Amino acid sequence: MPYVLHSSEKLVTQFTQRPWQGCSPIDAKFLFVGLDANYGADIDTSLPEVYDYLDCGVSFWRKNKVHHPFLLSHYRGAGKKYHEKFAEIGFTANHAESVSFIEVLHLPTVGTNSLTVEDLSTSHLKSLADLLEHGSAKYVFLSSKVATLLKQSGIFKWLPRKPLRVNGDLGVLRDRGGQTIYQMYHLSCYGWQLEVLNRQISQIQLIVKSSNDTCNG
Repeated sequence: MPYVLHSSEKLVTQFTQRPWQGCSPIDAKFLFVGLDANYGADIDTSLPEVYDYLDCGVSFWRKNKVHHPFLLSHYRGAGKKYHEKFAEIGFTANHAESVSFIEVLHLPTVGTNSLTVEDLSTSHLKSLADLLEHGSAKYVFLSSKVATLLKQSGIFKWLPRKPLRVNGDLGVLRDRGGQTIYQMYHLSCYGWQLEVLNRQISQIQLIVKSSNDTCNG
């Protein structure tokens, strides 16, 4: 298989029991769908705080004032760039109960990986499909690679081959029942894509602000 499963039995067990990060995805208002949850090989010793986070992402965020342990000041390993970019959206600890991360691969990985649809768990994908149909998420964000894998699985037959329309710099893959599914660049992208990603982040900032204003109105 083209991905490398992380060697930490404890980490694998965590994801086997709860294959998501942040708040429970069934309760999330903002759902970010990624490829795989990637960790440094020495995560057990370099960042043991990751297990507090995986036990309860909401409590971790409120206690540490950062949404992910990769943003703790002493951590310099894999994944930091992704979550530094995510932090630019401007979510605060007040959003802890409404933000969730879930990946198309249900297990943690290490190193650089290239997923194919054959790597994915049918039961996990069906759970994800159910989340999108019946969960609380109003705003769902995923990359083109994630969209391609979901489409190839055959489970997400409603997913279009390309965005139905472009809203600013974000593609819209579905807009139904009060839920909008957006396509955006991966948060670790670089080069010419970074300029577009920065505009997408600015647009998501406005979505978050609008959501806050609606809740407070």
